[in-house]
Formats: sequence, C-alpha cells, structure tokens
Amino acid sequence: MKIAERINRLGTETAFAVSAEAAEFAKGGNKVYPFHLGDINLPTPKTVVDGAFKAIQDGKTGYCPNAGIPPLREALAEDINRARRTDYKAENVVMQPGGKPVIGKFILSLMNPGDEVLYPNPGYPIYESQIEFHGGVPVPYGYREGADGFELDVDAMENAITDKTKLLIFNDFQNPMAAEASMEELKRIADIARKHNLYVLCDEAYFDMRYSGKSHSLTSLEGMKERCVILYTFSKKFAMTGWRLGAAIAPVDVASTIAQLNTNDESCSNHFIQYGALAGLQGDQSEVKNIVDTLEKRRDLAVDILNSIDGVKCFKPQTTFYLFPNMTGAMERLKMKDYDEFRKAALHQTGVSFCTRLHFGRALDGETEKYMRFAYSGINSDQMEEGLLKLKSLVRGQTTPPT
Repeated sequence: MKIAERINRLGTETAFAVSAEAAEFAKGGNKVYPFHLGDINLPTPKTVVDGAFKAIQDGKTGYCPNAGIPPLREALAEDINRARRTDYKAENVVMQPGGKPVIGKFILSLMNPGDEVLYPNPGYPIYESQIEFHGGVPVPYGYREGADGFELDVDAMENAITDKTKLLIFNDFQNPMAAEASMEELKRIADIARKHNLYVLCDEAYFDMRYSGKSHSLTSLEGMKERCVILYTFSKKFAMTGWRLGAAIAPVDVASTIAQLNTNDESCSNHFIQYGALAGLQGDQSEVKNIVDTLEKRRDLAVDILNSIDGVKCFKPQTTFYLFPNMTGAMERLKMKDYDEFRKAALHQTGVSFCTRLHFGRALDGETEKYMRFAYSGINSDQMEEGLLKLKSLVRGQTTPPT
C-alpha cells in the first residue's frame, strides 16, 4: 500500500519522542526526572470532575451541536471578554477536542496552497507541520534575549513579509520560551497585521497560567478582533490535558467555517466534558489558584538551581510552566557542541530528561547559543530538586549514576 505523498509533509510533536526515549530508559530500572513533556501532574479541579460526572448521570452522552453546547459557548465568551476587554458572543465560540485542532482549522479556513505563513521559531512544532501539510509555505521569525526575558524580533518578522504572506501565527506566553510580548510589541504586531492585511492565530493557551502581573491579548487592540482567531484550551488552567477540550474564538464567518470543519472531522466535541468545563468556569476558582501557586513554587526552585549551575543563564518568566535556559557555557565545560549529545548524556548519567531548542524548529541563520526547555508542570518539587542537582554535578564533572 502506498501512503499519500502529503504525509511526508506532516511533522510531529517532538516532546513525545523524547518522552518515549525516557520511558525506554526507565524500563531498565533507571530513575527518570521528567522535564520533557508539558503535562500536568496535578488533579483536575473537583468542580470540573463533579460537573462531568453529573452530566454523564443526566444522560449527556450523545451528540451535541457541532460548535458546542450553548451554555458553555456563552460562558466562555463572557470569560474571554472579562480577561481581554473584548465583546465576543456565543456565536464567536466554537468548541474543539483540545486546543491543537484550532491550529489546523485556522489554516484550513484561511490559507490557500502556496500562501506564506509567519510562525515562531523556536515554537510549537505543530505550527510548521500543519502549514506544510496543507500546502502552505512556513516562514519563521525569531526571538532574542532581552534584559529580563526573551523579546520578539519584530523587525525580522516584518522584513520576512512578501506579497504571498497571508497569515501570522503568534503564540504569546510562549512555548517553549515562556516569552511574553510587551504592550509595545503587541502594538507593533497589530500595526503589521493591519498594514499587510494579515489574519492572526493568537495562541493563548497559557494566558491564565501566570504568577504576577496581568496578561494582555492582541485581540483587545483596535481593529484586531476582526482579524484574529484565539486558540483557547482548558488543558492548562484547569489541569485538563487528557480531557481534550479547547475552543476557537473567531469572527463569525471564520467561526462558522470552523464549525463546518468540525462536522466533517469529529462531528462535535465530547458532550459531558463540556458540562465539566462549564462547571469549572462558573465554579469556585480556589482550586485553579492552587494549581498556579504550586507551579510558581516549582518555577522559583528550578530557576534558582539552574542559575547556580556554571555556564547556565535562566530567566524567571511570569507565565507558562516552561524554562528555556541558555546552557551554552555548560555544554562548553563538557566539551560538547551537539544538542543530542548533551541531552542524552544528561539522561543516561543523571536521569534528567528535557527537550532541546531543536525540538522546536530548525536553528535560524546565525544562531550560536544553546538552549534547552525544562517543563516543571509534571514533576514534584522534591524530585525536581534531586534531578537538577544531579545535572549540576554532571556539568561540574562529578558524574553520578541515576538511582
């Protein structure tokens, strides 16, 4: 059987490949400290669980409208409006079986084959995969180190635009870098989108995962709500990674198109899980706060230990649950130039498993610094400390077999 040619253009979520390698290492009786996958090892809030169970008991186990159940669409529109100073209505909201499907459906709705699409690099690998799979031309834009965190290279972004550029994918509160755009950067992106008539995917999966300050959305700026699609997911804020529920919030014509794609793809999102999400939005938010508070403590601990390692520089981001330390000096101490050599040495000599910068896109021209991504959402503080101290010993040349 000959597989269709288009499959050769389909990528993967590379963190899962690292996860499989770590699992294989663990089968040999080795201890693994999992920093590779952005899963959450904290319980889903009881309000969500109870809401879903009640819906099952009430018989909400059949099909539902392709765009989602009306009360959830209404509640989510209200929640988005409160946080982003927008005026969305239920008709703008289309429920999805996770946040990830929004990427492909945004592209299918607004991109024609041959169109160019700007996307972040380093960035979530599914962007590039979906652009190429559907016949588009992916055009990367990058970031640089600022005083307190990573900053968008907005000039490079605009310089990459041609008459074939139609879409911009913008992941604020970014995976893998935890980069957060300043208001000045948001205004410049809005100017670029309006000037070049670009439609924008605002991937805001981590909008509510923040430890201080306030999140801002590109959609709140003048003229942007009409040209933006928000990617929303319940996975992060409500620790619902395995429940698979998200939403596209879009102009009505795009929302209707995405709903039509739903009908042709999965028919509808899970019926009773939507009632669980509704209970989460409308219920006590103390459990959500507990999730964020726990992650903040993990962040502080991980940043402190990473910055204590010779040859490592790690920013302390105010959002997401990722760290993206510059480990150029650490690799030089170990006389390693290859990402995979360092990653595998860390796994096999310390048990610490993480992704590298190259799991989030090809290195850009002129890129010389070496970065790794550490996700601290799926590992408890005591294990995190134990693992990172072993990594510190490795960099010092004091290798200790994992236990």
